[in-house]
Amino acid sequence: MLEINEIFGPTIQGEGKLIGSPSIFIRFGKCNFKCVGFNVEYETPSGKKKCACDSYYAVDIEFKDSWKSYDNHLDIVNEVDKLLENYSYKNIVDIVITGGEPLLYWNNKEFQNLIKHYINKNHKLTIETNASLNIDFQEEYQKNILFSMSVKLSNSLEPLKKRVNKISLTKILKNSKESYLKFVIGDDFLENAINEIEDILKDIPKCEVYLMPLGDNSKTIDDNSKEVVNLAIKYGFKYSDRLHIRLWDNKRGV
Repeated sequence: MLEINEIFGPTIQGEGKLIGSPSIFIRFGKCNFKCVGFNVEYETPSGKKKCACDSYYAVDIEFKDSWKSYDNHLDIVNEVDKLLENYSYKNIVDIVITGGEPLLYWNNKEFQNLIKHYINKNHKLTIETNASLNIDFQEEYQKNILFSMSVKLSNSLEPLKKRVNKISLTKILKNSKESYLKFVIGDDFLENAINEIEDILKDIPKCEVYLMPLGDNSKTIDDNSKEVVNLAIKYGFKYSDRLHIRLWDNKRGV
């Protein structure tokens, strides 16, 4: 069974290597992290106030009643096809599988069928992941996935042994061509972030690295972006804005 929080688009990719690209998002429910350190405040359906990342509604199982379950990947494909129905250039749309943490479903046959469907249709297919879970590459089509790996730093308040998995990072980078790392940083966590990032990059294959400003609204992104840009320039990393938040704050479905 595949648990989906939402399917939406076409919209644009707001961050990372394909920023600005037309995309459809398939957001899976469930995550192995909470990331309370990102300090996005929210209220659960039962009235509890908590902090987490800006995708809390796909992370916190208290929102599970709003998720939809699928036993067959073709039912997801049909929903995506409806969104693409009036779109002239279907194959240039990036299919983005996100979460939550979608790699929790990696060993699910229907999850693999979903990936294979879009690879065979010549879509670009991105999986957005925290890259903390061990996965195996057993099929050739899996090597055509673009993994956008948002590895968490200590500002997430997740323990180091849980959030950094160099075995997984190495395996993904060796088995895919264009995958990359991205890190979310606030202006109060600059030099420490660089030290942690440099440690993560030791002993893994070389790849592109993006630094992104922390925030779930346009003002916070503005407040953090200049320092993060300067940090990227200083250390030779790439800067990625978070365009979807600048445009729509943390509004869902856009």
